[in-house]
Amino acid sequence: MITSPEIRALIDEIRFLPEAISQAIRNLDDVKLDKPYRKGGWTVRQVVHHLADSHINAYIRMKLILTEDKPTLKPYDQDLWAALPDSKYLSLESSLLILRGVHFRWTVLLDSLTDDAIIRTGLHPEIGEVTLGNMIETYSRHGMNHIMQITDLRERMGWND
Repeated sequence: MITSPEIRALIDEIRFLPEAISQAIRNLDDVKLDKPYRKGGWTVRQVVHHLADSHINAYIRMKLILTEDKPTLKPYDQDLWAALPDSKYLSLESSLLILRGVHFRWTVLLDSLTDDAIIRTGLHPEIGEVTLGNMIETYSRHGMNHIMQITDLRERMGWND
């Protein structure tokens, strides 16, 4: 099992993301969900759907690293994905369910890792070699960054309860 308290804390951030995003979007109607978090940025709706898309990919990439020798990790254009109809118009329930399911399985997997496993590597064509530990850190921050975008927008717009 992983002994590093820092990695364990990052795994806990991944574990609690579905609840944190649910809290961040609580009581937002469709008009508010379709507000961009910054000029030229994605809407709150697109951010939530992006988290589901991104974290599905992260989970699969981590499984590839654990089961293959230095696999190539496929990139994708997140802006094009966010522009697709399912990200722009679909209600958030499906992505919230995806996040709950993926994060449950993901953290069960991460909780079972050894210290040796977190140094396993994959090759991302855009950023180079990454370790499983790097990815845990990246996706812990990734979720928290998007939650902060939404909570900052809520504060700026006076949408807090």
